[in-house]
Amino acid sequence: MERMRTCLVAVALASLCCVAHVRSSASDHRYKAGDEVPLYANKVGPFGNPSETYRYFDFPFCSSVPLKEKKEAFGEVLNGDRLVSGPYRIDFLSEKDAEIACKRKLSKEEVARFRTAISKDYYFQMYFDDLPFWGFFGKVDNVGKADPSDCKYYLYKHLVFEIFYNKDRVIEINVRIDPRAVVDVTGDEPVDVDFMYTVKWKEIDVPFEKRLDKYKSSSSLRQIQWFSTLNSCVTLLLLTAFLATILMRILKNDFIKYAHDEESADQEEETGWKSIHGDVFRYPKHKSLFAAAIGCGTQLFSITIFIFILAVVGVFYPYNRGALLTALVVIYALTSGIAGYTAASFYCQLEGTNWVRNLLLTGSLLCGPLFVTFCFLNTVAVAYKVTAALPFGTIVVIFLIWALFSTPLLVLGGIAGKDSKAEFQAPCRTTKCPRDIPPLPWYRKTLHQMAMAGLLPFSAIYIEIYYLFASVWGHRIYTTYVILFIVFIILLIITAFITVALTYFQLAAEDHGWWWRSFLCGGSTGLFMYAYCFYFYSAQSDMSGLMQTSFFFGYMACICYGFFLMLGAVGFCASLFFVCHIYRSIKC
Repeated sequence: MERMRTCLVAVALASLCCVAHVRSSASDHRYKAGDEVPLYANKVGPFGNPSETYRYFDFPFCSSVPLKEKKEAFGEVLNGDRLVSGPYRIDFLSEKDAEIACKRKLSKEEVARFRTAISKDYYFQMYFDDLPFWGFFGKVDNVGKADPSDCKYYLYKHLVFEIFYNKDRVIEINVRIDPRAVVDVTGDEPVDVDFMYTVKWKEIDVPFEKRLDKYKSSSSLRQIQWFSTLNSCVTLLLLTAFLATILMRILKNDFIKYAHDEESADQEEETGWKSIHGDVFRYPKHKSLFAAAIGCGTQLFSITIFIFILAVVGVFYPYNRGALLTALVVIYALTSGIAGYTAASFYCQLEGTNWVRNLLLTGSLLCGPLFVTFCFLNTVAVAYKVTAALPFGTIVVIFLIWALFSTPLLVLGGIAGKDSKAEFQAPCRTTKCPRDIPPLPWYRKTLHQMAMAGLLPFSAIYIEIYYLFASVWGHRIYTTYVILFIVFIILLIITAFITVALTYFQLAAEDHGWWWRSFLCGGSTGLFMYAYCFYFYSAQSDMSGLMQTSFFFGYMACICYGFFLMLGAVGFCASLFFVCHIYRSIKC
């Protein structure tokens, strides 16, 4: 335990160092009149497919100025950001009116590309002094036209920048399109385009520290989220009261009954969960795999806690590009020792001998599916030439992090767990011959129990899941981390209570195979989350195409699998505590 505490402290210190680095790397954003304010063009793509993004200059926009690529951080590359110097020059407090950025003669092929992009609602994203803004390529005039071939396609050529400042700092930027300045790209003939822009400056008294508040969730959205959280809290209270009342009453009657049987000293055959006291702590089948799953689930739980700590500290403010992905990679590597220690320690408690094989299984149980999924999806991204395709150098960095940090920490944690000499403290001795499990009705089978165990926790969090999906797979901004943390705590408590209740009913039916059942029932919420992905994809989003579909279902499969491991470990730990408690309360 002392080594585990040391590992946790080290991860916390490293996370805080990451926070300090992120904050110290930001510039002071102060300018003098006439100074050039950095403007970077990031990416373009169809509005309905957030993962299908391309470089800005893959399209024939203005490129008369020398292109300069911005040096990107590790997380920005993972996020698909590819920033280059923008086509517009904006100087601090310098206004411009219909300034021509460049003149382009679009060929037939370029006109066709713009027309196709406009039909798919292509947008562009840029950053001005680290403030993001967006705009669409053009518009489709389909009013009164029943035949799609009669539609008119117009390309916007004039951007109007409205920039708000406070003394020597930029506070806000709004970009709108001049609806009168358009170019008809309906036909298949070359077109001359004069790309123009207008810059207007206005002074406001909003402090620099609050300039990102406009990107945060609206008050009405927060009210909806708090209402859904309150609904989940009510569900939790009702469930807790119901299970506590029922289980405490049933357990009290069981304790009285078993105590009376001991006092009467009759020779009647034992029934109920007491009758399987010689088998309830019989080690599960495939104990190496079971211990590895518990270790990975514990690591994922630790990662989640550290991510919430960083969120509360304020690292993941809106559009801190790549901070979340960087934190996930770093914290995963640093918490590998927790997975190794937990898995090896528990495996040795189960009297396992091949701890090296157990460590290999622990290291590949989560990384294996992630690696296979990444290889497939990155190949698809390379084929589509999107910015989500990771460069070879970034892949090498990820491999080095895994090889030089994650794997050694996993091995060190495994050695510490093996040497901990911890013993499994079972309240009852296990008999040599296993007891036969009586025939069970259909609703007590594993799959049906998993369905019951996963439905209630998912129903308490599905509203918050929608907002998360709309942020990750859409264009909404998620900043209500306090609400998310409360919902996460509710999820853990409901999962623990449901798993404990189902474990008790399983033991009361004289079924002693509760080890794997409690893990599967606890993790079944992850399966419900993945089932919700199909509904969200078809009914709540506009995603389409092979690339976006494969990204959505591929990465969501990995995320839901991670939730399955984490909640499975939570369910098993809660059931183990409950089973040990009730069997210590009786004489066997």
